[in-house]
Order: sequence, then structure tokens, then C-alpha cells
Amino acid sequence: MENKVFFKNGFWGGALFPPVIKALLIINVAIFLFEFLFLNIYHIEGVPLSRYFAKYFYLNPIQGDNFFIWQLITYQFIHGGIFHLFFNLFALWMFGIELESIWGSRKFLTFYLLSGIGAGLFQLFIAPIFSEPLPTIGASGSVFGVLVAFGFTFPDRPVFMFPIFIPIPAKFFVILYAGLAFILGITGSAGNVAHIAHLGGAITGFFLLKFGDQIGLYSAVDRITGGSRRHFEIHRRPTFFIRKTTTPRREFYEEDDIFEVYDAKPKRTFFSFEGEEITQDVIDRILDKISERGYQSLTEKEKRILLELSKRL
Repeated sequence: MENKVFFKNGFWGGALFPPVIKALLIINVAIFLFEFLFLNIYHIEGVPLSRYFAKYFYLNPIQGDNFFIWQLITYQFIHGGIFHLFFNLFALWMFGIELESIWGSRKFLTFYLLSGIGAGLFQLFIAPIFSEPLPTIGASGSVFGVLVAFGFTFPDRPVFMFPIFIPIPAKFFVILYAGLAFILGITGSAGNVAHIAHLGGAITGFFLLKFGDQIGLYSAVDRITGGSRRHFEIHRRPTFFIRKTTTPRREFYEEDDIFEVYDAKPKRTFFSFEGEEITQDVIDRILDKISERGYQSLTEKEKRILLELSKRL
């Protein structure tokens, strides 16, 4: 029987809206509509419900009385206007879909949330050095982490940079945007934009990309959540051949004869890549390498093979 491929860790195989990104888009839009169409309208004793929402779920300065630890997560899903929401979610979708495809949904979600937490910590502890501490909302810090991951994973991919619209390599795009966030943040030119949080998300994303697999972060999350370290797995449905032998590997007795049971392991060919036949064994070696040393240990060719496989499944 032929090999059967299924996706165990949320590997989506080329969908326009992979599961985590789809969920993030829906949640962010739903919260935005809930706040502006409900919380801003209804009041308790003359106080709009949005005021209580801001107190408990915005990322409030740690110097005041309104900071709660869960705000490091909740602030990532709240936006201050339609353009704030649109540009964050568009960037998340545009740069995140390929990352979720090669990492798997669980790893991508972990990376995204931790980048946002890192951005929040920068905003809490670093931003007050350069400007007045203010409540912070938005997914920009998380998205900056995604931008960095995309830039270092696909460094030569051309990206159109707003507002110039001239294609530049992704690695330079990331450097320019992170540098701009740094300059605006330390010069106090931020206005109502949390540039230090953007920078914090970028820095956190870089370290998560560089060392997350090495320190076992994602495998630990997989164990806690009951997932697998592999992003997708190839499972064989065995066909059994029985033949008489004098040196059995696994044996049983039937009518006084000794037999060996062999598992059929067909070598499925997925596609040809740069003149090389990509078989089951090639894919298995790549998956084992990811499992043992992380995605960043792959060569550029192995990354392209994995990405091409995701498009064909």
C-alpha cells in the first residue's frame, strides 16, 4: 500500500489561510468589533464599558495600579482603529503564511505570542526611559517578530517596501524597519506609536528564531500541549511479506516452519528538485534533522525542498 501523509502538528500544506493565522485574524476582528460596537456604546453609571476593558486588558504601565500580568497577552489582540487593525493583520497574513507552513501551527503560535510578550516587556521597562509611559495595544510587536523571522528565513525574497514600492531583499527590509523603530523610539518621535515595542518584538523574534530550537523551547511546548516535535510526519501503512528463512528477524511458528515478517517500505517519489529525485528517504532525513537540531539547521536547499513539498501536498 502507498504511503499516507497526514499533518499532525497543524502543518497546513499551502492553504491561503492556515489555521493559526486564520484564527488570529478572526479573533482580532471580533474583538475590534466588540469593543467599538458594544463596549463604546453601553455604560455603567455613566462610565463606558470600554473604560473597564482598557483597565483590565490594555497593556498598562507597570508604574500604575492598572497593570495585570495577563495584559502581556491580551493587548496583542486589541487595536485602536480600522487602519491599525488592517495593516497589522495584512502583514501577519502576508509574512506569516509561509512560516506557519514550514514550522507547523503550534510552533508558529508559540513564536507569535512570545514575540508579543517580548515587545510588551520592552514597552514596560525600556520605553519609559525615553518617553512618558502610556497604555499600549496592538499586534505590531508580534508582527515585527514575524517580519524578522521571515527576513532571516527567506533573506533574498523580494519585498515591496511602503511607500517606495521598489522590491528589496527581505533581509534589508527587516533591517530598515527595525532601525527605523529604534531611531523613532529613542528620539521620542514616537507620537502615539509604540516604536520601542516594535523593536522589542523584532529582537525577541530574532532570539526565538536563532535559539528557540537549540534550547528546546518548542519541543517543551509540544510536550506540554501533547504535540509532536515534527511539523508533519510520514506514516506507512504496512504490507506484510512472508517468506521462509533460517535467520528470522521476527519469527512465529506455523506448521513447524519458521517465517520472517517484513514491512513493505515503498520509496515514494514526491517530485524532482534541481535534478534530484525527492523520495521518502530524503524527506525523512530532513524531518529527522529538524527534530534533532531545529529548522535553522537545514541548508537552503533542504528548506526549499520542504517548502516545495508543502505546496504539492
